[in-house]
Amino acid sequence: MKDASGLPQSLLVLGGTSEIALATARRLIARRARTVWLAGRPSPALEQAAESLRALGADVRTAAFDALDPASHEAALGKVFAEGDIDLVLLAFGVLGDQAHDERDPLRAVRVAGTNYTGAVSAGLVAGRALQTQGHGCLAVLSSVAGERARRDDFIYGSSKAGLDTFAQGLGDALHGTGAHVMVVRPGFVRKRGTAGRERIPFATTPEAVATAVELGLRRRSDIVWVPGVLRLVMSVLRHVPRAVYRRLPV
Repeated sequence: MKDASGLPQSLLVLGGTSEIALATARRLIARRARTVWLAGRPSPALEQAAESLRALGADVRTAAFDALDPASHEAALGKVFAEGDIDLVLLAFGVLGDQAHDERDPLRAVRVAGTNYTGAVSAGLVAGRALQTQGHGCLAVLSSVAGERARRDDFIYGSSKAGLDTFAQGLGDALHGTGAHVMVVRPGFVRKRGTAGRERIPFATTPEAVATAVELGLRRRSDIVWVPGVLRLVMSVLRHVPRAVYRRLPV
């Protein structure tokens, strides 16, 4: 069960090698989270991630999970929930893709959509039902500010996150009053190992900053968390900019 401050003592990460998820897990372990499940494709990277968290004093276990195999999700996540209640499910898997290449190869584009949206719909429904059955817990969904409005240079990724965001909000409404809760996390561009070398981007953030925002959101039982917070105001303006003008903006 969660502690008195609303923070989880048990955590299931879907996307167990995600830098954002691992930064969040480290932060929650420092706040007394003791049981962590890292779910992802079996790999040395997943095992290394588990070892790094065990070194912090947590009981860390791994589970096989493939976002692109929705038919396996119920069984895979069911095994985890059968071991005991989960206070927080962090849906953190996703791929950025490569817009320039993906536009020319529809199968690559479909893989981005299948991972970021279809896989998340399946896993989110399974996790949401499990949280509802146990009567408590939060499903935190890593969305993106990219889903707020289509941009020329990432509309494939952005459209998948837009679908995910809408789905997560609707799932939150469906679970309202059951004891389960859904929190949507909307970071701006996150500087990670895989994005090193990219040009400076306004309102960029870090995995650690997202982890801090997730913790605060859990304490407040927030429905939506923006990272950084100023993006809420920025996007409230950009949503209403005429399309002809928006196309020319350096966003």
